[in-house]
Amino acid sequence: MRIALGVTGGVAAYKAAELVRRLQQEKFDVEVVMTRGAEEFLRPLTFAALTGHKVITAMFAAAPGEPANVESAIEHIAVAQRIDLLLVAPATAGVLAKLAAGIADDFLTTLYLATKAPVVVAPAMNINMWEHPATRENLGRLRARGVRVVDPDEGYLACGMTGAGRLASHEAILEAVRGALNFVRDLAGEVVLVTAGPTCEDIDPVRYLTNRSSGRMGYAVAEAAAARGASVILVSGPTALPTPAGVELVPVRSAEQMARAVGKHVDRATIVVMAAAVADYRPVHKHAQKMKRGAPDLSLQLEMTPDILAAVAAEKGRRIVVGFAAETERLAEHARRKLAAKPVDLIVANDVSHHGAGFDVDTNVVTLFPRDGREKALPALSKREVAERVLDEALRLKSGARNGS
Repeated sequence: MRIALGVTGGVAAYKAAELVRRLQQEKFDVEVVMTRGAEEFLRPLTFAALTGHKVITAMFAAAPGEPANVESAIEHIAVAQRIDLLLVAPATAGVLAKLAAGIADDFLTTLYLATKAPVVVAPAMNINMWEHPATRENLGRLRARGVRVVDPDEGYLACGMTGAGRLASHEAILEAVRGALNFVRDLAGEVVLVTAGPTCEDIDPVRYLTNRSSGRMGYAVAEAAAARGASVILVSGPTALPTPAGVELVPVRSAEQMARAVGKHVDRATIVVMAAAVADYRPVHKHAQKMKRGAPDLSLQLEMTPDILAAVAAEKGRRIVVGFAAETERLAEHARRKLAAKPVDLIVANDVSHHGAGFDVDTNVVTLFPRDGREKALPALSKREVAERVLDEALRLKSGARNGS
């Protein structure tokens, strides 16, 4: 899950760097938005190094005196749509007042109005500012809108006074974040092995056989499993996707390499989700040098690649094994045939010719075919939402197996 962390201009801003680390330990992907006041206490480079993401410090990215480009001018909309939660910590009295009044005069306050994600604020300020009627009124207005407020701790303050106003502990802030997200760590203690992306089967040093898989579905499963508390091993073919936070990445290229990597790690796994689009065939002969254009016709002799799903399912023991089936026709027939041929617990099937499903899109339309026959067709959902449903089903099947049903 992705969190936008808004850092405002108070002395407690330095604590936000450690907060980023704690959020990352909880498997959150964090991007930071800093107000101009925050930059007086910390440099953006600190957060860029910690998060691996660009730090947003201004509404318009162009240099002074230059016109802003369209991309930077609407970036707050893009951020608003991709985050799962907005956390403002520390939140100064001034920023709380702007949020309560709906004043959008910088990136952070504009992001607050633009996002529909849950919002958590952790105030930090002088005790007199904290107790001022205006601050109390602003907090009441925010709470009435559903904003979660993490009350500050009491103690010695930077101004020399003692009382309420210190930024709440990281654990208190994390508890509020989990609550705002209805966070369920129901995969804590599980080890989830996920395969993702395409494989590439080399013909010569220049050419290879592959498919259109972007890896998004498998990466979404890995990200969702990590967010739910699992230890995740992601065996991935070549993709352009960033590794989800808290996930162990094992990069591979060919089906043979993927089979070896899965074989190496599968004994650790309690749940296996085979979302990779593994090439079914590879050239019998790989040419050492680039094949030159010559004869008008060219024939390639192909052989089958290892059936990784069948191998894992045959030795699955007590682990739950999930396979994917990308089809272009007779979806249910082919999915049930695959379920009958391989002792997997669940087949997730999608028709890649269907609008909004399959390759190169952020959504998917799947049908779940569990071995117990309780089939379920899902509507068009984001791949992250599909991932959550797949993990829900895997847990249901695991619970049923444990109870002997």
